[in-house]
Amino acid sequence: MTSSELWTRATADRYDTEESETSSAAFLEPTLAFLADLAGDGRALEFAIGTGRVGVPLRERGVPVAGIELSEHMAAVLRPKIDEETLPVTIGDMATTVVPGDFTLVYLVYNTITNLLTQDEQVECFRNAARHLAPGGRFVIELGVPPLRFLPPGQVAVPFDVSERHLGFDTFDLVEQILVSHHFTRDGDDDRYRRDASRHRYAWPAELDLMARLAGLELERRVADWSGEPFTENSAKHISVWRKPSR
Repeated sequence: MTSSELWTRATADRYDTEESETSSAAFLEPTLAFLADLAGDGRALEFAIGTGRVGVPLRERGVPVAGIELSEHMAAVLRPKIDEETLPVTIGDMATTVVPGDFTLVYLVYNTITNLLTQDEQVECFRNAARHLAPGGRFVIELGVPPLRFLPPGQVAVPFDVSERHLGFDTFDLVEQILVSHHFTRDGDDDRYRRDASRHRYAWPAELDLMARLAGLELERRVADWSGEPFTENSAKHISVWRKPSR
């Protein structure tokens, strides 16, 4: 069993509402264009497909999509949007679960590889992606760069959102490469906040490249966002593409 924390029914039920901005057509257009281009005429497999924020519109764009999802609750929220025949979803973890066929694209977005809390499991995730890829196929990950430069000596927390209805900050265990994301969300019109927290294992781009090499994949491209802006030392996240050799 993967070390990933399971999403509960309550979390799954409110996920789409809380992610309404990142689910909009305008927000997703660069993501969908990037992924559709890599998929070409082949099939795409989304690891941790969740409620279908990316997978459903990518399928509607004409790309055959399948998904793997650990949380049955998240998959249950996806299902009313699209039927199983059109977008099949297998319940299981992204490090070991195998689905039939091969794919020109396997992708993992929105920092989700960090849900695997050990390096071994993250390595197995890369191997599982390679297992599903046809020769010449690509594995794509969207992941934030650990914001450790914002940690002065003695500080263990970095805020990432301070807005009217949400306060968010990450705390870091620098030895184990574990961060905990803390969320304080105001649901109603009063001053009461709901607290949530989730654990993640952060990883650097160079570490991911080594995982890819262990899985037999080669780095093809790394950019700062879905629009293809150059990745620099100041980039807050990266979109990385590894290719399975054709030979």
